[in-house]
Amino acid sequence: MSANIAEMEKRREQAQMGGGQKRIDAQHAKGRLTARERLHILLDEGSFEELDMYVEHNCTDFGMEAQKIPGDGVVTGSGTINGRLVFVYSQDFTVFGGSLSEAHAMKICKVMDNAMKVGAPVIGLNDSGGARIQEGVASLGGYAEVFQRNVLASGVVPQISLIMGPCAGGAVYSPAMTDFIFMVKDSSYMFVTGPDVVKTVTNEVVTQEELGGAISHTTKSGVADNAFENDIEALLATRDFFDYLPENNRLGAPERPTNDPWDREDFSLDTLIPPSANQPYDMHELIRKTVDEADFFEVQPTHAANIIIGFGRIEGRTVGIVANQPMVLAGVLDINSSKKAARFVRFCDAFEIPIVTFVDVPGFLPGTAQEFGGIIKHGAKLLFAYAEATVPKITVITRKAYGGAYDVMASKHLRGDLNYAWPTAEIAVMGAKGAVEIIFRSDIGDPEKIAERTKEYEDRFANPFVAASKGFIDEVIYPHSTRKRIALGLRKLRNKALENPWKKHDNIPL
Repeated sequence: MSANIAEMEKRREQAQMGGGQKRIDAQHAKGRLTARERLHILLDEGSFEELDMYVEHNCTDFGMEAQKIPGDGVVTGSGTINGRLVFVYSQDFTVFGGSLSEAHAMKICKVMDNAMKVGAPVIGLNDSGGARIQEGVASLGGYAEVFQRNVLASGVVPQISLIMGPCAGGAVYSPAMTDFIFMVKDSSYMFVTGPDVVKTVTNEVVTQEELGGAISHTTKSGVADNAFENDIEALLATRDFFDYLPENNRLGAPERPTNDPWDREDFSLDTLIPPSANQPYDMHELIRKTVDEADFFEVQPTHAANIIIGFGRIEGRTVGIVANQPMVLAGVLDINSSKKAARFVRFCDAFEIPIVTFVDVPGFLPGTAQEFGGIIKHGAKLLFAYAEATVPKITVITRKAYGGAYDVMASKHLRGDLNYAWPTAEIAVMGAKGAVEIIFRSDIGDPEKIAERTKEYEDRFANPFVAASKGFIDEVIYPHSTRKRIALGLRKLRNKALENPWKKHDNIPL
């Protein structure tokens, strides 16, 4: 018996050392933690239960039969974050560069299968050189097995990917199908083809960081959601973020006790809207003064910043927040902001998270770049997402709500449950200046007449009362009472029951 225990301890120690001390030191020298160190920070202390510690690859080509390390480059299992179950896998760059073999893939698949069985989220820590070349098509098949499970788990359990090192080639598609992607600055990158291939094929000279670094993907491409300074910051932020999410699509989001009164009024909001319609203000101020304890986790803060998305809480319960941002492009909707918000709305709907929408939108961004880029279809994504959503939807129009953008932003016509407006709201087909120049084209040469007509149009439409008279706005509310009205609305809507017609799936305008 003692000999068996000694053998077990020897194998465990070998597995826990991964590729050995020299490679662990090399990982630390790059400013990166090892696979196990990352799990130690991510999960509650002592909660990690490892699976498949002794799994080895079965490749015999290119001398691989002589190179076997228990665990085969990925640490898998389950644990808890703030007491809630989560399944995890953490790729180990010290073992064959974290490359994915058939056995490595099957370990990840087992974790995902278990998560689906019990209805628990999956977090993947990616740090891999890609497919293990020595295994050829077997490793590619392993990737496809993982992809298939990403698709089946989508909308069933939350999936989060942390990119904490290289992630290239086929490896990028698994994170791309998960719900949220976090990256580490100057340490992680994602791309389908690397700089060398890009130079050979297109003659472009680009660095790894420029091509697929955290800043590129959180600002330009929008592939990743947030970028953090180092491994520790990314892991601790993930712990915070995890608290907003439900365990699966059948359970509500977790509740966190709060001392913030549900009926708290903030009179500074009464002066948030500037006197000039062309003057911006920061929508973050309204969001933070509405949610519990000013606690708001923004997603994709540096990509398409003309729209804000993220999670907050009202009375301790998670809500998804979508808000136009007048500080950037006047809060206009464009291709990137429409795609960004549409995906977020669909996530919230899939996981029964109520959606609160703050509206100050002058319309869709005009121009050939937008039209040729497909703004019609991309804008329709956001419209489609709001229209199909059956979760509680509360909308507050703070200032402008013009044209088709008024319709798109969770209007009453898209089954908005409670649609409020501040007294400063302007709900119209377009701004007064543009409308007058079309309606009274013959008066354009007469500045006095145009000024008179503009005032007439503003008096008629630059307010929320025409829409309210038609029932499109449920109530015109005091800005200082916004939190109270939203909290009351969410209470009423807690048992909302609404189902879309049966269908295999919809055909969103991709």
